[in-house]
Amino acid sequence: MLPATIQREPDDATGTVVEHKGHLPGMLDRRNGIDLPRDCQGAGAVLARIGDRWSVLIVVLLADGPMRFNEMKRKIGGISQRMLTLTLRGLERDGLVARTVHATIPPRVDYALTSLGHSLRTPVEALGLWAIAHLPAIEQARQAFDLRSKKELGV
Repeated sequence: MLPATIQREPDDATGTVVEHKGHLPGMLDRRNGIDLPRDCQGAGAVLARIGDRWSVLIVVLLADGPMRFNEMKRKIGGISQRMLTLTLRGLERDGLVARTVHATIPPRVDYALTSLGHSLRTPVEALGLWAIAHLPAIEQARQAFDLRSKKELGV
């Protein structure tokens, strides 16, 4: 068992100081039932999936309803068939996208967001809006950084 310490911190919602058992610095923090090292690794894997460029575009496209593979490929532009296939499989594996095969000749396959996938729509859209709103500031920061880097290197 890990050595416990009593930590006093202000509650985020009320500002009231609360006590809870924690662990010495560098040990597991089990506050609120969260095992930080394990949960961060799991969250990291999920964020890698939903945060990649193609997954975000696919979620945005499918938010309006089911689509066929080639329709998505045309609308996204610049994505290879292999990358679209891999991304859709990953999203399907994570429960965000459902693949439906229709028994027609030739077979028709539709992709749609699941309810879990739809729950991702709001945060993805918010992130996109944030990126658009802050693009000028980000570009300015990049230019300032590049200028400082050139001066430091003597270029």
